[in-house]
Amino acid sequence: QLAESGGGLVQAGGSMRLTCVAAGRTFNNVPMGWFRQAPGKERLFVAAITESGTPTYYSESVQGRFTISRDNAKNTVYLQMNSLKPEDTAVYYCNAGVGSMPENKQVWGKGTLVTVSS
Repeated sequence: QLAESGGGLVQAGGSMRLTCVAAGRTFNNVPMGWFRQAPGKERLFVAAITESGTPTYYSESVQGRFTISRDNAKNTVYLQMNSLKPEDTAVYYCNAGVGSMPENKQVWGKGTLVTVSS
């Protein structure tokens, strides 16, 4: 129901935009988020956005470099990533319901791999 795209290989200092499209149902009435999981590590929160688009929330590690946004007319959430660092390398997952739905009710995409080379 959630499909991420936009991952790939980028050099350190570069930019990339991830897209998450909802299909089959709408998530316009729930907060949306991005999480990431680096190799051998647990999945961690990256950013979240409320139903209306404001406010937004970020982890300390991406604050000031990443921007989350949404287009409810397109059932789409974006993650603009600037000034990328090798430590940003991870599989990035889109989430629906973060902070508002029980964990077993939240919806996840399958993830898209972002690799940042030094």
